[in-house]
Amino acid sequence: MNDNRDFEIVRDTELPGTPERVWEAVTTGTPGWMFPTDEWPDVKTVNEYPRHLVSRIDGPDGWFNQLEHVLEPLEGGRARLHYVHSGIFADNWDQQYDGASRHTEFYLHTLGQYLQYFDGKPVVFTDIQGPAASQAPDGFTRLRRALGVESAGQGSQVDVELDGVGRLTGEVDFSNEHFLGLRTADAMYRFFGRNAWGAPVGMTVHDFSGTGNSETTAKAWGDFLERVYA
Repeated sequence: MNDNRDFEIVRDTELPGTPERVWEAVTTGTPGWMFPTDEWPDVKTVNEYPRHLVSRIDGPDGWFNQLEHVLEPLEGGRARLHYVHSGIFADNWDQQYDGASRHTEFYLHTLGQYLQYFDGKPVVFTDIQGPAASQAPDGFTRLRRALGVESAGQGSQVDVELDGVGRLTGEVDFSNEHFLGLRTADAMYRFFGRNAWGAPVGMTVHDFSGTGNSETTAKAWGDFLERVYA
C-alpha cells in the first residue's frame, strides 16, 4: 500500500524589499537567510521575473517537491509574498507537516531580517548539528539556558560571553518553543529545536562581517554544543 500523502503549506507575508530584491534573495541569495540551494536539481516551471517563480523537483513514484513565490510590489519599496510549498510526505505525515510548517514560519521571518539588515552583503554560511544527546525532550531548553536566553522574548537585548565562541551582542529577533533567532551587527544566528521532531538540535550562522571562516565557526560552535550536551 502506498501511504504517500500530499501536503501544502501556504503563507502570505510582507517583506522589506522590492520584488526584485526578494527574487534575488530566494534564488541566488539563499545562503544569507536559509541555506545554499544552488545545487538543487530543480526545474523552473514558471520563471516570470520578478513576479512569479515556481521551482519543482520530481522523483520516482510520483514524488515531488515544489516551491512557489508570487510577488507584488507595495509602497515604500516593500513587497507582498504569497508562498506555497507543496509536495508529498512518504512517512510520518503529521510530524513532517508540523515540522515543515514551523520551519517555514522561521525561514520567512529570517528572510525579512536579511532583507532589512543585510541585503546583498557577501555571506559566509555555516551549518552545525548538535550531538545525539540533543535529541532529548529538554534539548532545546538546555541550549537556550546555555546561551543565556532561557526566558528572553522577541525584542530582548542580548550581551553574552560564550566559552569558545566569544561575545554575542545583539537582539533576539525570533523566539518560540522550537526556534530562536539572534541578530548582531554583522551576523544572524538561527537555532532549531528539531528535537521536537526526533532529530538533533541544529543551528546556522550567516556571517556578513567580511572576515568569516566557515571552518573556524563550525569548530567553535560544534565544541560549544558538545559541552552543552555533555
